[in-house]
Amino acid sequence: MKIINIGIVAHVDAGKTSLTERILFETAVIDKIGKVDHGNTQTDSMELERRRGITIKASVVSFFLKDVKINLIDTPGHADFIAEVERSLSVLDGAILVISAVEGIQAQTKILMSILKKLRIPTLIFINKIDRMGAKSTRLIENIKEKLIENIIPLYTVEKLGTKEAKIVQKQFNAESDPYFFEESLLALNDDFLLEAYVNERKITEEQIKAIMINRIKEGKLCPVYFGSAMTGIGVRELLNGVETMLPVSHGLEKESLSGTVFKIEREASGEKIAYIRVFSGTIHVREYVKINRKNIEKTINTHTEKIKKIHQFYNGSSVISPKVIAGDFCKVWGLKDIKIGDLVGEWSDKIMNIPFAAPQLETQIKPVQKEKTHDLYQALMEMSEEDPLIHVLKDDFHHDLFIRIFGEVQKEVIHSVLKEKYHVEVTFSETRVICIEKPKGIGQALERMGEADNPFYGTVGFRVEPGEFGSGKTYKLGVELGSLPLAFHKAIEETVFDVLKQGLFGWEVEDIVVTLTHTGYASPVTTASDFRKLVPLVLMEALVKAGTDVYEPMNKFELSVPANSISQAMFKLSAIQAEFTEPFFRRDSYILKGTLPMAVTEKFKRNLYSFTEGEGIFIAKPYGYKKMVSDFPVRKRVDFNPLNRKDYLLHVMKAY
Repeated sequence: MKIINIGIVAHVDAGKTSLTERILFETAVIDKIGKVDHGNTQTDSMELERRRGITIKASVVSFFLKDVKINLIDTPGHADFIAEVERSLSVLDGAILVISAVEGIQAQTKILMSILKKLRIPTLIFINKIDRMGAKSTRLIENIKEKLIENIIPLYTVEKLGTKEAKIVQKQFNAESDPYFFEESLLALNDDFLLEAYVNERKITEEQIKAIMINRIKEGKLCPVYFGSAMTGIGVRELLNGVETMLPVSHGLEKESLSGTVFKIEREASGEKIAYIRVFSGTIHVREYVKINRKNIEKTINTHTEKIKKIHQFYNGSSVISPKVIAGDFCKVWGLKDIKIGDLVGEWSDKIMNIPFAAPQLETQIKPVQKEKTHDLYQALMEMSEEDPLIHVLKDDFHHDLFIRIFGEVQKEVIHSVLKEKYHVEVTFSETRVICIEKPKGIGQALERMGEADNPFYGTVGFRVEPGEFGSGKTYKLGVELGSLPLAFHKAIEETVFDVLKQGLFGWEVEDIVVTLTHTGYASPVTTASDFRKLVPLVLMEALVKAGTDVYEPMNKFELSVPANSISQAMFKLSAIQAEFTEPFFRRDSYILKGTLPMAVTEKFKRNLYSFTEGEGIFIAKPYGYKKMVSDFPVRKRVDFNPLNRKDYLLHVMKAY
């Protein structure tokens, strides 16, 4: 059986979910089309998705085009969920990028196209809403070439654009009937054989052009452009024909070793996990034991084995029990208790795209309205973080506070909704703040010797701290012989060093630092690993105080496109929020401005953009490292016994309090 795994991606409100509904209707999977506005679509199953009219979680549904099975993923369009989109794209053979003919290219459209190009995913472009007033065609094609991708080939023209009578007309690869499109096709294909034949006036058939075009599309080197309306169905059949003929079939050998990747996790009401797996090679069988490989933060691989209890295969809009799933297909699997998104099932395959998860750089404190539900809230958040690795949960055992790290305010709303609807826990959030880091200014050394009056622990520890290379993170070195201490004590020291560096002098995690263990000592048999775990924070923080630290705030790199009459106001507003940018340059009818600005002010600028550009501005921002803060930097409340206050720290760890 031929299988093609595709995804639909788009900016919010371009009509992505509506197109999914129309495709399912056209392929007889559903007999009635749901509407986003009515909250009754097939793929938006979360209550918040239905209420807000946005897609939050990627959904999988299958249908058939003749003898080809299509697994389709409807992905989120909002910027807060871009990582969910990247996860979904990593398991695809092809994609449909939806662009609204009315709104045109929007910020998220450019981001999505850049990801598709980076991953070399063959893509069909579908220009939606051609029947709506204000729809654009020729101008939009020019914008796509200029702002998204140059190598496109529009396969249709639109008549009566922007009216209810809008229709599409297929272009002809024929020199006699459509000479302009014939030449345009040869240029778009950029094929030596065709160009030579054309120059030498040899006959070129439509079949030759189509064959080369399809190969270019399957290689991700050319994007065909379709027009239509998801609401009325115009152009959707033509788009489906393109999916069947122009996107690559999923290739994978059943007899090879099993290799698959987990791209989504759900939970049943009982709490049992359901893992969504793309099988790249081999076959998954029910009741067999499979190897699970997981890459840790330290980039080492942990491996364990689990037994598959049940398998569901996607089939014509639903999922059905199956004894096995072959290479190239998607499936849902029960029985894998210790499973996370990104885990590898079986052996590594070069077909698997390795997409690292971006780290969220916003933080908010979360509290239950009913204080007695604090434990329930923590358990719920831990479950949610397993289903979504983009939710980072931090528990402050000292003050008994809970924090979550997120990507944006919409994600906060989603978490609030899920906690209320699924876990029956009502919560409140503190104001969202950016997550800063600290870096050492200079070199600092500290030493605590065993037996000295102010050292109550049976151990000697000395450290030197100094700045590390840019982007190096945390580096731990031994300046003593490995045999100077029992291995368990060395391990206790190293683990505690990394734990202590999670909070620097101002409460932020310390990065780009080198810590060298300079002195050690112990007294057998009285010394225990606990002596070192309690002593290390005092010595390491003393060394860090002597070195000093600077606070760095996260930055965004941005690209702003605004109409000519808005450029002065845009530059003024950016300057007021400490943005740095290059000289603007004019392209077509807009000014382009590129630069950097603090992440803390990015969202506010983005929200104001619509009003002062009358909806014409396009703003794209993505993380771009950190910048040293000179003054007025934020301080994070410590979540430990504070080794910076020696007296108070010792009273706590010695249990005098």
